[in-house]
Amino acid sequence: MGMPGLNNHNNGQQRLGITEPISLAGPTEDDVIKTRELEKYLQGVGLYESQQEAVGREEVLGRLDQIVKIWVKNISRAKGFNEQLVQEANAKIFTFGSYRLGVHGPGADIDTLCVGPRHATRDDDFFGELQKMLSEMQEVTELHPVPDAHVPVMKFKFNGVSVDLLYARLALWVIPEDLDISQESILQNVDEQTVLSLNGCRVTDQVLRLVPNIQTFRTTLRCMRFWAKRRGVYSNVAGFLGGINLALLVARICQLYPNALPNMLVSRFFRVYTQWRWPNPVMLCAIEEGSLGLPIWDPRRNPKDRYHLMPIITPAYPCMNSTYNVTASTLRVMSDEFQRGSDICEAMEASKADWDTLFEPYPFFESYKNYLQIDITAENADDLRQWKGWVESRLRQLTLKIERHTFGMLQCHPHPGEFSDKSRPFHHCYFMGLQRKQGVPVNDGEQFDIRLTVEEFKHSVNAYTLWKPGMDIYVSHVKRRNIPNYIFPGGVRPSCPSKVANENKQSSKFRSSGHGQAEKPQGGKAVAVEADDARKRKRSEDMDNNSKNSKPSISLPLPSREVHEDRTPISASSSCSMKFDEAEVNSMVGQKSEKICLKSPGEIPSGDIGTNGSVTNNQQGNPVLAATSNSKEEEKLAIEKIMSGPYEAHQAFLEEPEELEDDTEYRNLVKDSGESMKNNLESSNSKPAVAEVPVMSKETTCSAYLHPNEGLEELEPAELTAPLLSVTPAPVPLKKPLIRLNFTSLGKAADKSS
Repeated sequence: MGMPGLNNHNNGQQRLGITEPISLAGPTEDDVIKTRELEKYLQGVGLYESQQEAVGREEVLGRLDQIVKIWVKNISRAKGFNEQLVQEANAKIFTFGSYRLGVHGPGADIDTLCVGPRHATRDDDFFGELQKMLSEMQEVTELHPVPDAHVPVMKFKFNGVSVDLLYARLALWVIPEDLDISQESILQNVDEQTVLSLNGCRVTDQVLRLVPNIQTFRTTLRCMRFWAKRRGVYSNVAGFLGGINLALLVARICQLYPNALPNMLVSRFFRVYTQWRWPNPVMLCAIEEGSLGLPIWDPRRNPKDRYHLMPIITPAYPCMNSTYNVTASTLRVMSDEFQRGSDICEAMEASKADWDTLFEPYPFFESYKNYLQIDITAENADDLRQWKGWVESRLRQLTLKIERHTFGMLQCHPHPGEFSDKSRPFHHCYFMGLQRKQGVPVNDGEQFDIRLTVEEFKHSVNAYTLWKPGMDIYVSHVKRRNIPNYIFPGGVRPSCPSKVANENKQSSKFRSSGHGQAEKPQGGKAVAVEADDARKRKRSEDMDNNSKNSKPSISLPLPSREVHEDRTPISASSSCSMKFDEAEVNSMVGQKSEKICLKSPGEIPSGDIGTNGSVTNNQQGNPVLAATSNSKEEEKLAIEKIMSGPYEAHQAFLEEPEELEDDTEYRNLVKDSGESMKNNLESSNSKPAVAEVPVMSKETTCSAYLHPNEGLEELEPAELTAPLLSVTPAPVPLKKPLIRLNFTSLGKAADKSS
């Protein structure tokens, strides 16, 4: 029995992966040159730590290993073991994540795992004696234990280096110094928290075993991590890609192009995943059933696995989907970014774009007209840290609820990071861009009303079992022109469109040629023709056109007091409704450059069909693919063949689950939702007042519904209806009357002011 994923070629060479490679060709001279340029670029933007910092990390890990060895001997002696057993007692430190993969940057955390014997318990010894030892050490600062997390962790800084320390309690009396945690037997007779804690190390080690060239893999992964952060798609908790997700995606490309250099691997990353037909899973090796009976990802047997939209499967037993957080909206955003990257890489092959173009920051606050702003506050720093972790784990639920309650017609784009208003102590805020699903016709005057959806989300958040006074959440709708100033660098709102926005407009001056490459505009620097740029350009043009009309394309009830750029959101502004007029929808329907349109959960158009954005390129003078194909069309067929075989058994269902799946990271912290909602209503004097909409029917009580919108929009107090409660709630009075706004008359002036 060989390692899963390791197979042999007909010529006797070792082959990695569950399918044949797409190309075995080596790099061209141009690939060598461009790879050197890429490495120089990555060094220039500060992605590599200094030698001094690297030495400091090694010293911290060495000290930490010494500390846990002293700790396990101390607790062994305290438990009455004889001196010989005390001396034999041992614990070991392992690393995983970006540090173990070799792609960490300056100031990055070190993900570490402490492996201890069976008599060293998690609660009393790890979060007891070891925590006490660390708290008394001068080198340790900002110690923050999280014992009740899904994967219990101790966070702290050791000599200024951030450390996340997990604990695995093995069923062994003595931990050997040469312990191999990759063996399946290590998982025997251990608890679920130990299995989860071991998973990070086991997956990381397996990834490094399943790539043909570790150094090439590392450079490519470092590049893709930087790209994901710059383009706003780096956040597992927000429903995008985290570090392990990107590592698995890059590792699969390395398997498909085993002899390629990073320059080609980056290009093929975008080409392959633009054409990938999700929910076909990405797998580095075959899924092992295992002999221990642990649950593995299997949509044939596990109902919850059937609804995963973008499965990326971990290679170590028990195999799991590392991207269960992905939603239809975030998948759409990532699909757009894959297409953009593919277009730019083709333009780079034609010397019409450079690495700066690929890594341009995504202009999030210029890309939408409407946003949801989620503000959270707490009494002190410790409360805010706990409250922040809880709320971040629930934000994905807001996206899912909006998708479900609007039947997928209203799409959310969550920003992966948080912002803080320095003038407000213990405050964070998050943003989500909102837009109607493109390509869907709508009757003039129809709008979305997501007020009940927002209230349902807030009730679920306030069900936090560790809730303390001062932990509050506010949800408000803001227009682009009213985005608060503190989210911009230096607190200064840009007075003119960004460079990215200008280049988006410039790209409208030229179209792609017959080979999919951009033609150079007269008298200007050529840039790639990008699908998302065309989309943003169209949005910008729509905004300009709408500012000239008396009727804006979108109108929502604003907060219960006038919104200024530096406003403090208030609770009544959580009532949101959206209107899209016929002009905007027609522009969306007629927009040819938008290639991705999610038809239903788990189904997106394939990128290898010419009508929805096929990737083509001129192969003249490029012999890289000569070993296996003579054209990109044949390469597409190879990708198609890859997805047609080993993935058929893992196709996800296209229906949407009846219930939204709770985030497992904090599932042990949730109260009974019905009881907590009742308590929230009874304590309305300590909670923000909310505005509601009348209940229309059982079908629309918990869902957003469409209704005509006239020139005047007015929000009136109504009884708070909680569909999940059997009790009759008391009316919730508004703290301040809501303002009636005439968007028809104010729209033109407001757009000009922006």
